[in-house]
Amino acid sequence: MARLHSNTRFTLNMSAAILALSAATAQAQETADTLAATPEASRDISALGDQDIIVTARRRDESLLDVPIAITAYSGEALEARGAIDLSDIGGTTPNVTLEPSRGTNSTLTAFIRGVGQQDPVPGFEAGVGLYLDDVYLNRPQAALLDIYDVERIEVLRGPQGTLYGRNTIGGAIKYVTRQLPDDLSVRLRGTYGSYDQADGVVSISAPIAQGIRIGVAGARLSRGGFGDNLTLGIENYNKDIWAGRGTIEFETPDSRLFVRIAGDYTHDKSNARNGHRLIPGLQSGAPVLENEFDTRAGLANPVNDIEAGGLAINVNAQLSDAFTLRSISAWRQDRSFTPIDFDALPAVDVDVPAVYRNEQISQEFQLLYESDRLNGLLGFYYLDAEASTKFDVILATTGPALGLPVSAGFGQQTAGDVRTDTWSVFGDFTFDVTDWLSLAGGVRYTSDTRRSDIFKANRLGGADPAFGGNGVNLGAPITDFTGEATFKKWTPRASISIKPTEDMLAYVSYAKGFKGGGFDPRGSANIAPNSNGVPGIQYDDIYNFFLFDPEEVDSYEIGLKGSLFDRAFTYQLTGFYADYRDVQVPGSVGVDANNDGIFEGFAGVTTNAAAATFKGLEAELFARLARGFAGPGSQVTLAGTMGYIDAKYDSFIGPTGQDVAASRRIQNTPEWTASGTLGAVAAVGAGELNASTTVSYRSDVTQFEIPNPFLDQPGYALFDASINYSFGPERAYSIGLHGKNLTDERYINSGYIFAVGNPVNQAPVLTPSGGITPALGREGVVTAFYGNPRQLFATFAVKF
Repeated sequence: MARLHSNTRFTLNMSAAILALSAATAQAQETADTLAATPEASRDISALGDQDIIVTARRRDESLLDVPIAITAYSGEALEARGAIDLSDIGGTTPNVTLEPSRGTNSTLTAFIRGVGQQDPVPGFEAGVGLYLDDVYLNRPQAALLDIYDVERIEVLRGPQGTLYGRNTIGGAIKYVTRQLPDDLSVRLRGTYGSYDQADGVVSISAPIAQGIRIGVAGARLSRGGFGDNLTLGIENYNKDIWAGRGTIEFETPDSRLFVRIAGDYTHDKSNARNGHRLIPGLQSGAPVLENEFDTRAGLANPVNDIEAGGLAINVNAQLSDAFTLRSISAWRQDRSFTPIDFDALPAVDVDVPAVYRNEQISQEFQLLYESDRLNGLLGFYYLDAEASTKFDVILATTGPALGLPVSAGFGQQTAGDVRTDTWSVFGDFTFDVTDWLSLAGGVRYTSDTRRSDIFKANRLGGADPAFGGNGVNLGAPITDFTGEATFKKWTPRASISIKPTEDMLAYVSYAKGFKGGGFDPRGSANIAPNSNGVPGIQYDDIYNFFLFDPEEVDSYEIGLKGSLFDRAFTYQLTGFYADYRDVQVPGSVGVDANNDGIFEGFAGVTTNAAAATFKGLEAELFARLARGFAGPGSQVTLAGTMGYIDAKYDSFIGPTGQDVAASRRIQNTPEWTASGTLGAVAAVGAGELNASTTVSYRSDVTQFEIPNPFLDQPGYALFDASINYSFGPERAYSIGLHGKNLTDERYINSGYIFAVGNPVNQAPVLTPSGGITPALGREGVVTAFYGNPRQLFATFAVKF
């Protein structure tokens, strides 16, 4: 596995940071002069540059440089020009942001912003980053790693957004905005072919069918061979097999005072399950570590990996008067994910976890917007009714023999959880322009968040549940049969002061409060609940208090400076932030030995509000146009970059023994440094236009979990990408492109599993004299890793008319 030495990492760190500070966002490559000369679709438009970017971070249309929030925005044209495939492609060029697939799938999203996110996608745990599809909140991370097609723009809002976007935006929010239908007939075709047999096709067609009525459909077929192979099952590993579609109908009155949009989308991901790469030899079989990081020996074949997701949304915008506008956002969404999780990545039936996740939600939001010369803002109401359920078996080979049963008996445990969320909130947010250069903004949201959880766990014999193709049955009385309900009520205010010394500069200071919802750990085991009320035996209150965890809260302070110079030849966005986190939720997994006989019967989740943390950092997004007109009208050279620094530390962290172990804990998935830099050029060539760019992005050391370990924690690394696009024909209707991702073929871990016996105080893995582990679960030892994509080369062709 290729790793960077410390000196190399330091050099890359410093050079990338210097490049970022002298550049602009890694996607900004467009000038107003060029826009006048060529159509927008051939350009690389993004968050910063000399074109005004309109965003809706405050639920109204505003210039990005006028909004007192740290925002990075990407246009659909910019993403297409760079060959972006899904949401994870913007993570490397957005400061202090991590976006990646969650271990075993192509579709489940792991998102962290400024150190806050959700590592485990099991229902019952709430996200720290809110994801919005056309202003509809996606309540669960399953099927949330959206593929990029038919997109207008993506906005990344950093810092708590609780006032306008509600609970679970404690780290920030991501807004995925699809294209509004044009007034005329429009056809867009895009095809991709590349390494690993990547073959993608996207078709988008829209047309007016009557005055004020437009319809549109878009479809995508996304496929790729595996980066490696499953040597046990004889199938590809890390492949991609996705079908997706979207249909839209829009109604608009001739005076544009009423606009209605009805949109439905569907995605079916039939890719093979991603299985991990063992980092240690098998402790009993002696199976060696495979040479190819993308190969696996995982043997769990059922259930067949299969993810379906879709939804329907109705957006209504009614202009009641020149001052008032009413908006309604109604939505229904549903998804279902079957996945086989083979923790030890070996053929033997041990620590095998067949699982299914099901999610359904209905939401309704009303907004009343007010607009005048000096006062602008909105009042709103939001309601969400959601149900998230999961069922998974843990099939072990260790416990059966200890009970006098053969390994083939398939002894294990089943956990089934159902979490119902009923939340509503009212909110208001207004900005008052005291003068032309001074603005005051403030808002507040009140949220009532009710969580009802049903948790069932039982020992099982005979293998997997029939739902997963097995014949397993429950063995004896349930370990857990729990129902609990809790309601959490929170006020989340925000306030800011903005000053515009000139028309092209904005300085602001802001305060925001956010929270991440509480709940009950859906993986809990009632038989290990501690006695908390002095009554002999384990009582309901003991289990309730053991499973319950409270909301996580933050107070965040931010100072920012945005603006442009030299007729927008240089634009900048600088941010400093400080965040004080309380009652930090700490999810963990432990091996269960309920009768203290030294034999682990399974594992259980234990989530506590055990920590407090302080995050502080800096972010920079800069753009510089270095030259223009050097090769004819519209030609230009740009340099762009981003930089993020975060000092994220636990102030206190109470371990299971009651001692403060903050000194041995780290904030997961949060590199201290992130940086990127892009050099781009545009010039007329023949009858068309050539647009080329190359990007380097850097991330410093990362720990995968709160407890550092030498196996999964990733040293700093840099990725190099490049793209070249040529557009030609009438109105640049045709384009071809060549793209390279991770050109140096860097190998880097982005997630993994480890079950190792740890130090009794701080739980750090206790290494054997040979550098291995003593397994806490499973006979062979579980230390498996998942990797980011290797080098990919592909070509694109697009046509529009």
